[in-house]
Order: sequence, then C-alpha cells, then structure tokens
Amino acid sequence: MDAEHKRVTLEEGPVCPIPLPHQERIVLGHGSGGKMTHDLVERLFLPHFDNPILRTGDDAAPLELGEELELALSTDSHVVTPLFFPGGDIGRLAVCGTVNDVAMLGAKPLYLTAGFILEEGLEMRTLERVIHSMMEAAQEAGVAIVAGDTKVVERGKADRLFINTTGLGVRRKGLKIGGAQARPGDAVLLSGPLGDHGMAVVRARGELGFEIEVESDTAPLNGLVEALLESGAEVHVLRDPTRGGLATTLNEIAAQSQVGILLDEAAIPVRPAVQAACEALGFDPLYLANEGRLAAIVAEEGAERALRALRGQRYGEASVRIGRVVENHAGRVMLKTRLGSTRVIERLAGEMLPRIC
Repeated sequence: MDAEHKRVTLEEGPVCPIPLPHQERIVLGHGSGGKMTHDLVERLFLPHFDNPILRTGDDAAPLELGEELELALSTDSHVVTPLFFPGGDIGRLAVCGTVNDVAMLGAKPLYLTAGFILEEGLEMRTLERVIHSMMEAAQEAGVAIVAGDTKVVERGKADRLFINTTGLGVRRKGLKIGGAQARPGDAVLLSGPLGDHGMAVVRARGELGFEIEVESDTAPLNGLVEALLESGAEVHVLRDPTRGGLATTLNEIAAQSQVGILLDEAAIPVRPAVQAACEALGFDPLYLANEGRLAAIVAEEGAERALRALRGQRYGEASVRIGRVVENHAGRVMLKTRLGSTRVIERLAGEMLPRIC
C-alpha cells in the first residue's frame, strides 16, 4: 500500500481505529462518548468554555433560581441511523435522551426545545412520523415542547434528519446528586438489562447476519427518578449509561468522585439474545449504548428501599444491585468475574458502534 493510499484510507474510510494522541482531524471515535470524547472535551472545549458549572462534568447543569429551587439544563444532538429501529426512532430518542439527562440531576423535567436539520428530499410522511413519535414521548414524560428551529441543507449534505433537543427542569435547592457525590460503602444499582438499544440499532441496520429478537429500551426515566427520591433512600449519583455504555459511565463517576467501583459480573443483567449477539460480533455488553436504563449510587442503608421503589415502576421492574463503591483503586472500575478473578474495566477507547444515538 503506497503512502497516498494510506492517507486516503485514514481520512475517508469508515473504519475508526484508536488514533494517535495528536490526531489533528475529527474521526468517528470522537463521538463515542468514551476516552476519545473525553480527551476532545478536555483538549478543546473546556479550555475555551471553562467555568465552574461546566467543570462538574455531569450531563445537565444545575443553575440557581431563588432560595428554594434550582434549574437543570441539558442539551443533546441525535444522529442515529437508521431513523427507525425496533422499539424506537430518532424522535422518541431525542425526547427521552434529554428528559433523562435532566432527570439524572434529580430534577423534574418540564420543557424541551427541538431543532431539526433536514436534508433536501426527506419524505414528508417520514418527518410527520418522527414528529408524532416525539409528541407521544413528550406526553408520556409529562413535558412540553415549547420552542424549536428548522434548517434544510442540500441533498447529500446530511443524512436525512438530525435533531437537537434542549431540556429544562427544576429541583429542590441543595439536593446533592451528581457524579462527584459517590462515597465508599455506597451500593450501585442498575434498572435493567444492558445493551438492548445498541443491539436493536445494529439489528435495524441489517449488520448482524442473523436474526435476534431485541427491541431498544428507549424510555423516559423521570418517573423512575421521582419514585427513587420519594423512597427515602439517600441518592448520591444518577446516570443513564448511553454512549460508551455502563463501563464508560461508571469510569466517569469513579473519576469525578475519586473512588473505586467494584462490580459483580454475575449480577449484571444481559438478555440471552444480546449476549449471544455480542459473543458472535466480539462486543462487550458493558460498552453497548442504552437509552432507557438508569445507574444509581445510593447509601447502603437505603439500598433495599431504593430497589423496591425502582422495581415498582414500569421501567425499573428488573432493577438489581450490581456492585459497590470502595476506597481502594480510586478513579478505577473493577469487575469481579464469574471465575472469581478481578479485572480492570476501562472507558471505551475508540468507536464500537457509530451513529447509535
């Protein structure tokens, strides 16, 4: 392979290997939600936009509002392909994704805005179907879409439809829920099986080479959060493990709180169909995207109350305890395997499944 061919392959090809640390062009891995995304934010965005609120590193920003309440503000862009997949579509995903980010601060989501990038040639019936799905998801979550924007680009300049949503909610002032609040001794809870969304999108793309029965878990989780807070459990961290999966999410929390997290592999639920597909494709369910799952870190004394509260809700019936927060190996996530050994769980490095959300 000559040098010119190598250059074209790296710059234009679909494969996204882990690039050199001083990569000077954006590659798919920068959108993975994993280590490369983290490095991009640390290298470019934070130095220019740095402020105490942004520096907290959570998915939503707490903003002071009077003496009793705080606002929670979040924004997200959605570029999933295909637009429709088993169990969801880009419209439902856009609403649920932002509702969940606001809810992960312990806030009650109230309002959304929606921005649409439309490609010339997009079928009107497709757009109407997506908008109807957004309406249904917003009604389910109890939020209103109150403002928006639409832009159209030339044919071939986008991939049919991209959506940006911004969410606004409120929470009680002084509520300490965030990635930096985990404490040694806390219990780590998960609201259901991993990897359903990621594998449903792969199924919709026709990339499996075989059929599996799996649907995306895309869902609004604000009702689940409300029930958890009302349980009386002392909730320290809430996070929805989307891009980069549970492994990346827990690594972020471990780094923010400077604690260790020890997981029990045998306790982590994965549907048999998803596990089989992962084994066939060489994927790890810990890194697959989820769009309707919640990871909660709560004080041990309230862990059972928290589990009962989660299991009493539609989207939390399969909630389980999957691990605990520990003092040693601060900033790292460890997994106790079914064989009894212990291994390190790192952040997602490159891009496993691009355009997943």
